[in-house]
Amino acid sequence: MRKKSQKVIIEKKEVDPDSIVFFDAIVLLGTPGINQSEKPLRLVGYEVEKVKYWIATNRFDLSSQQIATAYKFRWNIENFFAWWKRHLKVYHLIARSKHGLMVQILAGLITYLLLAIYCQQNYNEKVSIKRVRELRIQIQNELRCVGSAYQTYLDRKNNVKQTSYAKT
Repeated sequence: MRKKSQKVIIEKKEVDPDSIVFFDAIVLLGTPGINQSEKPLRLVGYEVEKVKYWIATNRFDLSSQQIATAYKFRWNIENFFAWWKRHLKVYHLIARSKHGLMVQILAGLITYLLLAIYCQQNYNEKVSIKRVRELRIQIQNELRCVGSAYQTYLDRKNNVKQTSYAKT
Protein backbone atom coordinates (compact mmCIF):
# COMPACT_ATOMS: atom_id res chain seq x y z
CA MET A 1 0.00 0.00 0.00
CA ARG A 2 1.29 3.48 -0.80
CA LYS A 3 2.02 6.01 1.92
CA LYS A 4 -0.18 8.63 0.22
CA SER A 5 -3.21 6.31 -0.09
CA GLN A 6 -6.26 7.95 1.40
CA LYS A 7 -8.11 6.17 4.16
CA VAL A 8 -11.21 6.83 6.18
CA ILE A 9 -10.85 5.28 9.62
CA ILE A 10 -14.05 3.59 10.74
CA GLU A 11 -12.67 2.02 13.91
CA LYS A 12 -9.18 2.25 15.36
CA LYS A 13 -8.03 -0.69 17.48
CA GLU A 14 -5.61 -0.81 20.39
CA VAL A 15 -2.08 -2.05 19.67
CA ASP A 16 0.46 -3.49 22.07
CA PRO A 17 3.33 -0.99 22.42
CA ASP A 18 5.83 -3.90 22.67
CA SER A 19 4.61 -5.41 19.40
CA ILE A 20 5.97 -4.81 15.89
CA VAL A 21 2.44 -3.61 15.04
CA PHE A 22 2.04 0.17 15.30
CA PHE A 23 -1.38 0.59 13.62
CA ASP A 24 -4.59 -1.46 13.45
CA ALA A 25 -7.90 -0.13 12.14
CA ILE A 26 -10.95 -0.89 10.06
CA VAL A 27 -10.92 1.53 7.14
CA LEU A 28 -12.28 2.46 3.75
CA LEU A 29 -9.42 2.95 1.29
CA GLY A 30 -9.30 5.35 -1.62
CA THR A 31 -10.72 8.74 -2.43
CA PRO A 32 -14.41 9.14 -1.44
CA GLY A 33 -16.67 9.31 -4.48
CA ILE A 34 -13.87 8.30 -6.88
CA ASN A 35 -12.25 4.98 -6.05
CA GLN A 36 -13.09 4.32 -2.42
CA SER A 37 -13.50 0.69 -1.42
CA GLU A 38 -17.12 -0.40 -1.01
CA LYS A 39 -16.46 -2.75 1.89
CA PRO A 40 -14.39 -1.94 4.96
CA LEU A 41 -10.92 -3.45 5.15
CA ARG A 42 -8.53 -4.15 7.99
CA LEU A 43 -5.41 -1.98 7.77
CA VAL A 44 -2.43 -3.16 9.79
CA GLY A 45 0.87 -1.31 10.00
CA TYR A 46 3.99 -3.03 11.32
CA GLU A 47 7.70 -2.34 11.42
CA VAL A 48 10.61 -4.71 10.81
CA GLU A 49 14.21 -3.51 10.94
CA LYS A 50 13.11 0.14 10.78
CA VAL A 51 11.03 -0.44 7.63
CA LYS A 52 7.29 0.19 7.89
CA TYR A 53 4.84 -2.06 6.08
CA TRP A 54 1.11 -1.54 5.55
CA ILE A 55 -1.21 -4.47 4.95
CA ALA A 56 -4.82 -4.14 3.80
CA THR A 57 -6.76 -7.34 4.36
CA ASN A 58 -10.26 -8.71 4.81
CA ARG A 59 -9.15 -10.97 7.68
CA PHE A 60 -11.06 -9.57 10.63
CA ASP A 61 -10.79 -12.89 12.47
CA LEU A 62 -7.02 -12.62 13.11
CA SER A 63 -5.17 -10.42 15.55
CA SER A 64 -2.97 -7.66 14.13
CA GLN A 65 0.09 -9.60 15.36
CA GLN A 66 -1.06 -12.72 13.45
CA ILE A 67 -1.57 -10.67 10.28
CA ALA A 68 1.89 -9.08 10.58
CA THR A 69 3.49 -12.48 11.22
CA ALA A 70 1.68 -14.07 8.27
CA TYR A 71 2.91 -11.34 5.92
CA LYS A 72 6.44 -11.60 7.31
CA PHE A 73 6.33 -15.34 6.48
CA ARG A 74 4.91 -14.56 3.07
CA TRP A 75 7.75 -12.13 2.45
CA ASN A 76 10.26 -14.85 3.43
CA ILE A 77 8.64 -17.15 0.87
CA GLU A 78 8.85 -14.39 -1.77
CA ASN A 79 12.54 -13.91 -0.95
CA PHE A 80 13.16 -17.67 -1.23
CA PHE A 81 11.61 -17.81 -4.70
CA ALA A 82 13.55 -14.69 -5.76
CA TRP A 83 16.72 -16.49 -4.65
CA TRP A 84 15.52 -19.63 -6.44
CA LYS A 85 15.05 -17.74 -9.72
CA ARG A 86 18.30 -15.81 -9.40
CA HIS A 87 20.59 -18.72 -8.50
CA LEU A 88 18.95 -21.73 -10.13
CA LYS A 89 17.52 -19.94 -13.16
CA VAL A 90 14.14 -21.56 -12.56
CA TYR A 91 11.57 -19.09 -13.83
CA HIS A 92 8.44 -21.15 -13.37
CA LEU A 93 7.38 -24.22 -11.48
CA ILE A 94 6.41 -27.25 -13.50
CA ALA A 95 4.65 -29.16 -10.72
CA ARG A 96 1.09 -28.33 -9.72
CA SER A 97 0.61 -30.73 -6.81
CA LYS A 98 1.99 -30.35 -3.30
CA HIS A 99 4.26 -33.39 -3.69
CA GLY A 100 5.40 -32.42 -7.18
CA LEU A 101 6.26 -28.95 -5.95
CA MET A 102 8.25 -30.42 -3.06
CA VAL A 103 10.16 -32.72 -5.43
CA GLN A 104 11.00 -29.82 -7.75
CA ILE A 105 12.15 -27.59 -4.88
CA LEU A 106 14.25 -30.34 -3.31
CA ALA A 107 15.76 -31.30 -6.66
CA GLY A 108 16.70 -27.67 -7.24
CA LEU A 109 18.23 -27.31 -3.79
CA ILE A 110 20.19 -30.55 -4.15
CA THR A 111 21.45 -29.39 -7.55
CA TYR A 112 22.51 -26.06 -6.10
CA LEU A 113 24.28 -27.74 -3.17
CA LEU A 114 26.13 -30.08 -5.55
CA LEU A 115 27.16 -27.07 -7.62
CA ALA A 116 28.34 -25.29 -4.48
CA ILE A 117 30.44 -28.31 -3.46
CA TYR A 118 31.86 -28.62 -6.99
CA CYS A 119 32.81 -24.93 -7.18
CA GLN A 120 34.29 -24.91 -3.68
CA GLN A 121 36.37 -28.06 -4.16
CA ASN A 122 37.58 -27.34 -7.69
CA TYR A 123 37.89 -23.55 -7.72
CA ASN A 124 37.65 -22.49 -4.04
CA GLU A 125 34.84 -20.07 -4.89
CA LYS A 126 31.08 -19.65 -4.67
CA VAL A 127 28.72 -20.81 -7.40
CA SER A 128 28.84 -18.46 -10.38
CA ILE A 129 27.13 -18.51 -13.74
CA LYS A 130 30.56 -18.82 -15.33
CA ARG A 131 31.28 -22.07 -13.47
CA VAL A 132 27.78 -23.42 -14.13
CA ARG A 133 28.22 -22.81 -17.86
CA GLU A 134 31.67 -24.45 -17.82
CA LEU A 135 30.25 -27.48 -16.03
CA ARG A 136 27.30 -27.69 -18.44
CA ILE A 137 29.67 -27.64 -21.43
CA GLN A 138 31.89 -30.27 -19.79
CA ILE A 139 28.90 -32.55 -19.14
CA GLN A 140 27.59 -32.06 -22.70
CA ASN A 141 31.02 -32.91 -24.14
CA GLU A 142 31.27 -36.04 -22.00
CA LEU A 143 27.78 -37.08 -23.05
CA ARG A 144 28.73 -36.60 -26.70
CA CYS A 145 31.78 -38.83 -26.17
CA VAL A 146 29.70 -41.45 -24.39
CA GLY A 147 26.98 -41.10 -27.00
CA SER A 148 29.37 -41.51 -29.93
CA ALA A 149 31.09 -44.48 -28.22
CA TYR A 150 27.67 -46.05 -27.65
CA GLN A 151 26.67 -45.35 -31.24
CA THR A 152 29.91 -47.00 -32.44
CA TYR A 153 29.08 -50.02 -30.27
CA LEU A 154 25.57 -50.21 -31.74
CA ASP A 155 26.92 -49.83 -35.29
CA ARG A 156 29.39 -52.68 -34.73
CA LYS A 157 26.69 -54.83 -33.16
CA ASN A 158 24.33 -54.20 -36.10
CA ASN A 159 27.13 -54.79 -38.58
CA VAL A 160 27.91 -58.17 -37.00
CA LYS A 161 24.25 -59.15 -37.24
CA GLN A 162 24.01 -58.01 -40.85
CA THR A 163 27.23 -59.79 -41.73
CA SER A 164 26.09 -63.01 -40.10
CA TYR A 165 22.82 -62.87 -42.01
CA ALA A 166 24.65 -62.25 -45.27
CA LYS A 167 26.84 -65.35 -44.84
CA THR A 168 23.98 -67.80 -44.34
